[in-house]
Amino acid sequence: MDKQYDVIIIGGGPAGLTAAIYASRANLKTLILEAAVNGGKLSKTYQIENYPGIKEISGLELATTLSEHAVKFGAELVSGEVTRIEDGDLKKVFLKDGTQIEAKALIVATGTKERTLDLPRANEFTGRGISYCAVCDGFFYRNKEVAIVGGGNSALEESLYLASLAKKVTIIIRRDVFRAEESIVEKVKANEKIEIITKSLPEELCIEDDRIVGLKIRNVDSNEITTVPCSGIFPYIGADPITDFLPAELLDEKGYVITDENMATKAKGIYAAGDCIVKNLRQVVTACNDGAIAADSIAKLLKS
Repeated sequence: MDKQYDVIIIGGGPAGLTAAIYASRANLKTLILEAAVNGGKLSKTYQIENYPGIKEISGLELATTLSEHAVKFGAELVSGEVTRIEDGDLKKVFLKDGTQIEAKALIVATGTKERTLDLPRANEFTGRGISYCAVCDGFFYRNKEVAIVGGGNSALEESLYLASLAKKVTIIIRRDVFRAEESIVEKVKANEKIEIITKSLPEELCIEDDRIVGLKIRNVDSNEITTVPCSGIFPYIGADPITDFLPAELLDEKGYVITDENMATKAKGIYAAGDCIVKNLRQVVTACNDGAIAADSIAKLLKS
């Protein structure tokens, strides 16, 4: 890793990797910084069926292909967590390990992080009964009962994956309708191993012999408390943008980056793309769109 680049892309998910493809093809010296896993949350997704031109593909496979494509034209892909940036003619990026790098332009493509289950002792059992990645940890619950909290696309997609491993999957949602795409809802309802409990919220972990054995839930109408037997709990209850290293003036009240149609922020030379920006639809295809626009905008800016 050098100390100066034309563009530094913070985040190695679909938006960041697509931006790297376009930036490096424009002959820009490009660095991608990814704090976690190449491909971002894409690498944790069991199956994708709505990426144009590909009828069905695992998230890990698509993440791997995008990563390989991103470095094909010369972009560097490095592991590193950004703690802060400094604006100026050259943008300074500071990493958690003390490294400082500079670039003429930045693309923030950090995505979002999952909200954690807000129950007593939930943090204590994260990784040993509570998991935020079905693809990562589903194997540990083979032939066991699991519960999923949430009714969006991620929750339902992961329920289908877990149903292929677990004895039973119980989905718990706060409302009486799902927020997911209808095609996914139909698959879930047709799966005999999946039970759906509506209008309910998590109330308390059931713990015996220092392990999770169930989840108490409360009906939002009657306040009745019931228990869902389970060995594992998978919360999919929303996400927040990973933007705490950015100046507040670039963000909205929820922490999402504000951009224009060219993916430009209020700071010249700083762009953003993907799930971390203010937008209506957060999908792989829209993240790729954002990344391509951001890289193209930077190429035009630097060449001018």
